[in-house]
Amino acid sequence: MDGTIKLFVGLLMTSLHIFPRKFQDRLQRRSLLKIISGLSNFDSSSVARVARAASVGDADFLDVACSPDLVNLAIEASGLPVCVSAVEPNLFGPAISAGASMVEIGNFDSFYPQGRFFDADEVLALTIQTRQLFPEILLSVTVPHVLPLDQQSQLAFDLVAEGADFIQTEGGVVSRPVSSGTLGLIEKAAPTLAAVQTISEAFREANLQTPIICSSGLTSVTVPMALVSGANGVGIGSAINRLESELAMSAVVKRLRIAVDSASTFTVDSVKS
Repeated sequence: MDGTIKLFVGLLMTSLHIFPRKFQDRLQRRSLLKIISGLSNFDSSSVARVARAASVGDADFLDVACSPDLVNLAIEASGLPVCVSAVEPNLFGPAISAGASMVEIGNFDSFYPQGRFFDADEVLALTIQTRQLFPEILLSVTVPHVLPLDQQSQLAFDLVAEGADFIQTEGGVVSRPVSSGTLGLIEKAAPTLAAVQTISEAFREANLQTPIICSSGLTSVTVPMALVSGANGVGIGSAINRLESELAMSAVVKRLRIAVDSASTFTVDSVKS
């Protein structure tokens, strides 16, 4: 493994001490559950509902829009570690000061309907800038699904070399399932599942331990597929944040927790055997 990558992996393990023991254990067991309120969702009442539901459903951390007010609200409502997402590194500072434990470049899904796309060079430049500005914060970076799978894999390696602590996959927003029911849910998640499989396999061959979060278009049906494909955890957004009822949100998070734990037990036991 490249010396620079070894250094950043060491920094990841050092930085994780600020997270609850449950978070660290679930990271090792490949059973992290992240609930996403939405990169463009600055509605405090909506974020509060999502945060409370995430706590009730036993999620591990929250991902909210990059706002110090939302960070404070999310921490107070849930008691969970908070990640903030943005595509402008200069925005991260106030959110970190407010208590954000992690920052994320991405998720890019909300930009695609506007015709805004991110290529590998831009994502890499944003990663370098973020790491220079905030050398000690945990950094997650989304790999754009619009890249061919081999380029997604290469970008993931390049991002880790520049200081990314977590890699996240995406693809559900632009996926167009043609089937209904369970088959449609699988078709919806296919792009992000393919990315996880490709990147995780490349990481294993290189003996690289950087965690991968599979996100975008997942449900309790496809969460087990993500973990079996090599993800250390999953990020769930629209399946929860589009609901109006906090009770319904909590119920979905609980189902996701069950799905994640069941799949994690299978994957960990498979590795041991």
